[in-house]
Amino acid sequence: MERSARPGVVRRMVSGVWRAVDRLRQLSLNLLFIAVVVFLLAGWWASRPAPLPTDAALLVAPNGNLVEQRSAKSPISLIQGGEGIHQVLLRDVIDAIHAAATDPHIKALVVETDGMSGAGLSKLQEVAAAIVEFRKTGKKVYAWGKHYNQAQYYLAAHADEVFVNPDGYVLINGFGRFPTYFKGLFDQVGVKMQVFRVGTYKSFVEPYTRSDMSPEDREATKIYLDAAWQAYQAGINAARPKAGGSFARYVSEAPELLAAAGGDAANMALTAGFVDAIKTADEWREYLREKLGAGAEGKGYKHVDLGAYVDRLREEAPHPAAKVGVVVAQGSIVDGEQPAGVIGGDTVASLIRQAREDDAIKAVVLRVDSPGGSATASEVIRRELELTRQAGKTVVVSMGSVAASGGYWISMAADEVWASPTTITGSIGIFAMLPDLSGPMDKLGLTVDGIGTTPLSGGLDLRRPVDPQVANVLQQTIEYGYRRFLAVVGTARKMSPEAVDEVAQGRVWLGSQAKEKGLVDKLGGLDAALKSAAARAGLTDYDVVYVEKPMSPRDQLLARLLDNGDEPDGTQPRPSLVETTLARLRSELQALALWNDPGHMYLHCLCEAP
Repeated sequence: MERSARPGVVRRMVSGVWRAVDRLRQLSLNLLFIAVVVFLLAGWWASRPAPLPTDAALLVAPNGNLVEQRSAKSPISLIQGGEGIHQVLLRDVIDAIHAAATDPHIKALVVETDGMSGAGLSKLQEVAAAIVEFRKTGKKVYAWGKHYNQAQYYLAAHADEVFVNPDGYVLINGFGRFPTYFKGLFDQVGVKMQVFRVGTYKSFVEPYTRSDMSPEDREATKIYLDAAWQAYQAGINAARPKAGGSFARYVSEAPELLAAAGGDAANMALTAGFVDAIKTADEWREYLREKLGAGAEGKGYKHVDLGAYVDRLREEAPHPAAKVGVVVAQGSIVDGEQPAGVIGGDTVASLIRQAREDDAIKAVVLRVDSPGGSATASEVIRRELELTRQAGKTVVVSMGSVAASGGYWISMAADEVWASPTTITGSIGIFAMLPDLSGPMDKLGLTVDGIGTTPLSGGLDLRRPVDPQVANVLQQTIEYGYRRFLAVVGTARKMSPEAVDEVAQGRVWLGSQAKEKGLVDKLGGLDAALKSAAARAGLTDYDVVYVEKPMSPRDQLLARLLDNGDEPDGTQPRPSLVETTLARLRSELQALALWNDPGHMYLHCLCEAP
């Protein structure tokens, strides 16, 4: 009797323990869910716009990279450091400055650039143009930095008064492009890159097939970098004539000028007219208190942060019935669905289709910031824009820092193409590149053997050299792809294929050069392109809306956890030179993993925005 009772007792004990564990699991999940909800509600409550103080300054202190669109982030980012975690939307900065110019609550603009880690020259020019318009209202602009790199100084130079920390400097070093060449590494491990391309200047494959820059790439790169450098100098000269007068000497004779200043880089910048005075951080804060008055409870100076101001701006903006829809195409172009920050052919095409089918959207602006990528995905996007025009809607392309190769291809279905004077564009060419891994396998004692039903069977097996017949097919496909590229551009730009070929062959151009050669219609930033699109659509009262893939609750949570990019108190530490170099090497190699074009054809530019 006792023995028969024991199994029942054990079962009841195990069952009781299991129920307790299950209840504990449910309780834990419920508590986690409540914590997430409380976190989101607290974030929403804290982000509600506070009343604006009168006669305050708008503080523009971007913390991170200026971008067209924030990239999607993964949970691994929580434990992974690295450069470029924080991102600040370019449109937020520009819209805030434009609104502050006519806002009676705002009497000045304060610019602090220490947290800004990166921005292409074209983006800097758009922000600088907004600052210039702000100053035209008679309101003052003050800028201060612990030190200024070349990009940071471009913004600061457009202020009425520029200050630097006593231990700071103004570092102007010019533009350059120095790719990493992997051929020596590949030779050591036995990897061979099998390349099929059209375009004398199509240099994207060279880091994997050469150990140095080709003469053609050197020639083309020098042309656009020299033009960009001239544009940078012109911008500084217009904003600060007293600095512009000594610009060339400041760069070319930096060692001598620094020696004359006794090694004091801040004083060197002051003597050359790049800054107006030298102030410590506390002196800077006190100076702003004198100019703007004390802040709440007598602390700091009277101001509103960029993030809070943008929140209020978006909330209070009127919403007319008619809209101009903006679709952002930022990053490399990849086949299929992709997260924000990478241009998925199907993803962007779906957003364009969404804008086309929305009756309230009367015009579509495609904002391109891309060096290109998959030929297949590029055509998917271009075709969707073409259908949008055929449906009777205005289509305008606005080029950001880079709109080259595939980024140029997707721009060829617009009523009008706008580029910044320093946009990197063109690079009309095409290539395919496949690694031959037979060398490393041979060193490891691995062999491949088998049989196929045709001579082409296994012809694209990366474990073996490409079959000659497959190579012939690939080269013919690439040559046809190039002729197609010329035809697409010729039709869009009303040029003969021969005329397009003269400015093609993979050559890279700045926007100002592209305008001269007929590759773009007009020069200007996103704001000018939006106004043009509205005018073409016959709109006078309209709202600008961004057509974007909605963020999932998970991504919203990650964004709140990871991004305090607009808060000046959260300035991210600058990465070391070693960290920056290693990150660049890693990104250059990881970029190969994005190559997923079904036909192995790519419209990609090896170019960097100055």
